[in-house]
Amino acid sequence: MKNGLTKGETETAIRNAVIKFEQEFMGRGPTEVKAFILRDMVLVRLKGVLTPAERQLAKNAEGVDMVKRMRQNLISQGRERLCGQISTITGVEVTGLFTDIETHSGERMIVFTLENDLDNMVR
Repeated sequence: MKNGLTKGETETAIRNAVIKFEQEFMGRGPTEVKAFILRDMVLVRLKGVLTPAERQLAKNAEGVDMVKRMRQNLISQGRERLCGQISTITGVEVTGLFTDIETHSGERMIVFTLENDLDNMVR
């Protein structure tokens, strides 16, 4: 990696950055986070991201839409910061951020697309 870290160390650093972002920007941290480097993408799986109020709202279709819209809005507002952290950790420019939340299970997926293939930079 350009950062001098191994693939596993880089995945851990990304995991920790996402946890910190969730705690500081979203108001609470997830119960579990895993990060995976897959060629020119970073996949982050978060479990336990919904607040009790969001879980209550998500009991009907209108509430599910509301939770998803609110979470999309929040991630959009923090996009620059989060993408900057991933770029700093990996040494590669982030070209895209995609996310969705499954309100039934309380899981969120975040996919970062990168300018270069990180798998080719593993030490």
